[in-house]
Amino acid sequence: MKYLKNFYKYRYLLFEIVRKNIKLQYRNSVLGIFWTFLQPLLTTIVLVLVFGGIFGRKSDSMVNYPIYLLCGRLIYEFFTQSTKRAMRSIRNSASVIKKVYVPKYIYPLSNVIANFVTFLISLLVLICFIIYFYFFSAEQPHITPYIFLAVVPIAILLLLCIGVGLILCTLEVFFKDIEYLYEVFCMLLFYMTPIFYQVDQLNIGVELVKKILMANPLYSIIEMFRDCVLFGEMLNPNHLLYSLAFSLVTIVAGLWMFYKKQDKFILHI
Repeated sequence: MKYLKNFYKYRYLLFEIVRKNIKLQYRNSVLGIFWTFLQPLLTTIVLVLVFGGIFGRKSDSMVNYPIYLLCGRLIYEFFTQSTKRAMRSIRNSASVIKKVYVPKYIYPLSNVIANFVTFLISLLVLICFIIYFYFFSAEQPHITPYIFLAVVPIAILLLLCIGVGLILCTLEVFFKDIEYLYEVFCMLLFYMTPIFYQVDQLNIGVELVKKILMANPLYSIIEMFRDCVLFGEMLNPNHLLYSLAFSLVTIVAGLWMFYKKQDKFILHI
């Protein structure tokens, strides 16, 4: 209860830092927040042109390749950008931390929430794609009431990002090299996550490799999101339980690690 009261006490500060982070993200940009729409649109077009002929062939399991790709692209981008910003949050706020007392978890949490806001805005691009292909294309997405369940994988994704962000920002204070290692990991994660391909399409002889790919929690989150938005199906309970359990364990581990090490941050930043 003490920590909940402390969080409630600083809720307005959290809101102000989130607003500042959103403004700073597009501070010197001519188009400003319009990049939230333009960037996923342009990257999706590029990926469709590059991989559409290989992985986007019409089949029962591939209803609409542009929407399929955009779903994975949006979720992956939110995960990587929010965790990267959270990872650097403590060190980037060193000057404030040394002068004024603020609960240190505010910094990684505010960065994740700021990216979550821009992620929700970028979902408007996905809505435009769905409307266009539903009315003007033969490759229509299957729109059913299950589309409203898309909030479930989004909520699980937010929990996962907060947990990973807390772990990374704690490690980054003591080991700055984690930034460079995480950049490499994110590149590896892009290819290990079924963003532009389906796992069943891969000609992999070793079944263990496919299981490793499916062990990625982003795989379960993206598949659930596509089930609701693109295929009009109910959430897969296996994906739901696995991703939720993984996210809860991650956020508990992140909170525990952050709480144990936060008093030593001042000695290393």
